[in-house]
Amino acid sequence: MLRIGLFLLTNIAIMIIISLVFSLLGLESTLAQNGVDLNLEALLIMSTVIGMSGSFISLAMSKWSAKRMMGAVVITDAKDNTQRWLLQTVERQAQQAGIKMPEVAIFDSADVNAFATGMNKNAALVAVSTGLLANMKQGEIEAVLAHEVSHVANGDMVTLALVQGIVNTFVIFFSRIVGHLVDRVVFKTQRGYGPAYYITSIVAQIVFGILASSIVMYFSRRREFRADAGGAHLAGSGNMVAALQRLQSIHQPAHMPDQLAAFGINASVASGIRKLFMSHPPLEERIAALQAAR
Repeated sequence: MLRIGLFLLTNIAIMIIISLVFSLLGLESTLAQNGVDLNLEALLIMSTVIGMSGSFISLAMSKWSAKRMMGAVVITDAKDNTQRWLLQTVERQAQQAGIKMPEVAIFDSADVNAFATGMNKNAALVAVSTGLLANMKQGEIEAVLAHEVSHVANGDMVTLALVQGIVNTFVIFFSRIVGHLVDRVVFKTQRGYGPAYYITSIVAQIVFGILASSIVMYFSRRREFRADAGGAHLAGSGNMVAALQRLQSIHQPAHMPDQLAAFGINASVASGIRKLFMSHPPLEERIAALQAAR
C-alpha cells in the first residue's frame, strides 16, 4: 500500500536532515580520535539516536504527510451515499477489530489504491482513491477497507517503524565507518574529519539505505498476508479474494509519482533482484493463501 512508500520517503529525508544537523553542530567530531582509531561505542550511540529518531519522527508525521502528498480529503460530513457508506463500513469494521474509528478520506487518483497510516492505531487514517470507488464492487471495496483496518489493528506501522529504526541504525553505523576509512586512508586526514568524510558518509548512507530497504520490504510482505487474513475475517473471505482478483484484472497506467508507484496496491510485479524490494507479495500468492485458509 501507499503507506510504505510515504513512510520510507519521509524516513530517508529525516535521517539525512538529522545527519546534517549533527555534522553542522560538530557532534560527529567526537568520533574522531588521534591516528586511525574510531570510537565505535560513541558511533553506535549516535547511529541509534539518528536511526530511531528518523524512523519514529516519520511515523509521527505519517498521517499529516500522507494527506498532503496524496491530496487526501477527510470526510467530516458525508455529502452523498457513497461517503456515508464508507464511514459506516469503516466504523463497523473498527468496532469489530477493537480500535477507535479512524479518519476516512478520499484522494483523487485514477489508480485503484488505498492506504492506512498513523502513529496510533486509535488515531489512524484510512484513505481510498476515486479510481478504487469507480472500479470495484461494493463487496470488494468493503474487503479493501477491511484489509486497511486490519493493518491499523495489527499495529503494522509501529512494527515497520521499529524494523526501520534498527535498519537505520546499522546503515548510519556502517556508512560512518566507510567515511572514516576513506578520510583517513585515502585522504590521509590526521585529526578531526575532512570534507571527504562527510561526502562519503552521506553517499554511503543513501546506498546502504536503499540496499537495507529490502529487509523492511521483507517484513512488509509478511504483514500483507496477515492483513489479508484480517480483511477476510472482517469482510468475508469471498470478498477479499474477489478484491484481489479484481486487482489482477485491472490493467491501467500508474498515475502516482514515480517514487511511490512500486508501493501501490496494484503495483506491477517485479522480477529478478527487484523482487527483494517489493512491498507486497504477488497477488496470486495472496489469493492462494486466502483460498488455502478456507
